[in-house]
Amino acid sequence: MIPAALPSPSVAVWHVAGFPIRAYALCIVLGIVAAVLITERRLRARGSAPWVTLDVAVWAVPFGIVGARLYHVITSPQAYFGEGGEPIRALFIWEGGLGIWGGIAGGALGAWIACRQYGVPLRVFADAVAPGLPVAQAIGRLGNWWNNELYGGLTTLPWGLEIHKMDDDNPGRALLDADGAPILQPGLYHPTFLYELIWNLGVAALVFGLDRKFKFGRGRAFAVYAMGYTVGRFWIEIMRTDPANSFFGIRLNVFTSVVVFLAALAYFVQARGPREFLIPILPVPATSPAVEGEAPVTQAQIAPSGYTVVSEEQYRAYQETGEAPTTEPTPEPEPVAAEKKADEPSAATPGGDDK
Repeated sequence: MIPAALPSPSVAVWHVAGFPIRAYALCIVLGIVAAVLITERRLRARGSAPWVTLDVAVWAVPFGIVGARLYHVITSPQAYFGEGGEPIRALFIWEGGLGIWGGIAGGALGAWIACRQYGVPLRVFADAVAPGLPVAQAIGRLGNWWNNELYGGLTTLPWGLEIHKMDDDNPGRALLDADGAPILQPGLYHPTFLYELIWNLGVAALVFGLDRKFKFGRGRAFAVYAMGYTVGRFWIEIMRTDPANSFFGIRLNVFTSVVVFLAALAYFVQARGPREFLIPILPVPATSPAVEGEAPVTQAQIAPSGYTVVSEEQYRAYQETGEAPTTEPTPEPEPVAAEKKADEPSAATPGGDDK
């Protein structure tokens, strides 16, 4: 009896007016949009100006894509620089091949550069983006489904995945038989892309729930994301059968998962402190005189030159009063009039000054 099966698309690229529309690229873009929207909501709740997330993403996304591709090419160079390889194809990211580890490292570098420009502490941004990243990764994994890639070994489970033989000379399309029907690989395979997609959504829910309960600060929410993701990646990576470099018979990404997990755990244990909030540093007063015929400039229309990091209590007080907390010592109050008179000699007192 043939078990039920999950189908795979036989076409992953369409041409509109001569321009190729690739499913893999669409999934990556949709993932980025989801991460930006989630991060923006969380960062605003911490006090940032509107759409700082988008400003950071302008740097983080291209750095992340370059880093992800570099990691993939460095760890799997044979397809590009080995025998029969084509080096130019290392630039063809639409064919798949983005390493998440390089993506996170490159994205973090781009985010760090942007955060320095906009005065946002990277640790605050990292906590805000923590649940958005696994959601983006989950959506991106759908691109692997469209490309018929990153699957596991043979299986007889009801959710076994059909895999097409893809045409190397016509990327994004399956090979066709004499009748024009797409050709399938024999058997069914573990849909490891789907396992990781579901796991990533679970990690996003875990980070969101724990962060809401414990109010993590100083990058600890991001550390929870890193630990959660690497635990899943560890066992999913072992199931995959696509070509990859290995040490002692174990895939390189398995070792990477262990190293990243231990580093995230060490950071989570070492980092301490409450959740941090941001108060904008405005280059001009919160309001300025209106030019004749124009509305006055309000605080919301002024781009901050940076941010002051404060506690939640200070941030709530700022929201109520509009006054930023000061760290300067409070001046001693002047003595009241009665106190001054008590300290001055009286004319009726013997020995008093008769000037």
